[in-house]
Amino acid sequence: MLGKIEGGRRRGRQRIRCKSLSNEENLKLFGKCNNPNGHGHNYKVVVTVHGEIDPVTGMVMNLTDLKKCMEEAIMKPLDHKNLDLDVPYFADVVSTTENVAVYIWENLQKFLPMGVLYKVKVYETDNNIVVYKGE
Repeated sequence: MLGKIEGGRRRGRQRIRCKSLSNEENLKLFGKCNNPNGHGHNYKVVVTVHGEIDPVTGMVMNLTDLKKCMEEAIMKPLDHKNLDLDVPYFADVVSTTENVAVYIWENLQKFLPMGVLYKVKVYETDNNIVVYKGE
């Protein structure tokens, strides 16, 4: 059984670049997302959990608890931050939406019961969406 909760919007700033590439190569590969002054997003994150429905509560997981986990794993470390400068994980990892989804997955795993996290969906924009299932 699946349960889904949408996280709050997270605002972040970043400059997409690969340290092993030249400035010209980064500009060609990442375009305007490689702006030296960075660029910002209002990400939307949807987390899906799965498991057996508790016969007493009727829930896979208490949504209040899930929201608290999302606050700790997503909002506190990422909201209103420059990903490249303020989040140690992105010091050596390119801050693409794909890697943001992986970061969120790995962080959520620390707060959720084992095996309950099913999917993390990150909306960079309405058209740019990444789904990550821990694989």
